[in-house]
Amino acid sequence: MGVKNAMTADFLRSAYGGESAAHMRYLIWGEAAEKDGYPNIGRLFKAIAYAEQVHATNHFNVMKDLVGDATVTAGAVFGRTNVVENLQGAINGELHEIEQMYPVYLETAKFQEEKDAQRSFRYALEAEKIHAKMFMDAQARAKEGKDIGDETVYICPVCGFTESGETVDSCPVCGAKRELFKAFPK
Repeated sequence: MGVKNAMTADFLRSAYGGESAAHMRYLIWGEAAEKDGYPNIGRLFKAIAYAEQVHATNHFNVMKDLVGDATVTAGAVFGRTNVVENLQGAINGELHEIEQMYPVYLETAKFQEEKDAQRSFRYALEAEKIHAKMFMDAQARAKEGKDIGDETVYICPVCGFTESGETVDSCPVCGAKRELFKAFPK
């Protein structure tokens, strides 16, 4: 059916821009973590970068009927320092999405009865909660000068749900089968 309301469309564009920037930022920080001797934190960044790509793709696909140019304004963290500070940048970005951005976007989409946007925003919000926790746990280890464990990280390609190790048979957010999950092994 397509997006009917301008405000929801603006929020989708903003979310798309933010998720796209996070995707690239996490790839860059992942490479830096690997070079600095944190290969598993690097892998975590790369796995979550894929989840952010899933979110950006979902937002983009909801806007499939909004053909044309648009200026996309989205908040983003910039810079690359050390693994602890890069993880703090990731934590700050995820917390912004969890505490401010996605709750507002989701409520607006509900108010405007934009079902596809609601689903896309909800999927991203649920995954970002997991990402924030994973980044916080990784930062605690990095502050001790240690890497995280070498468990495989799995990402649901439908909603971006993220898990470390094999703990679910199907995605608890969207119901996708485990066989579809993308694995980021050691």
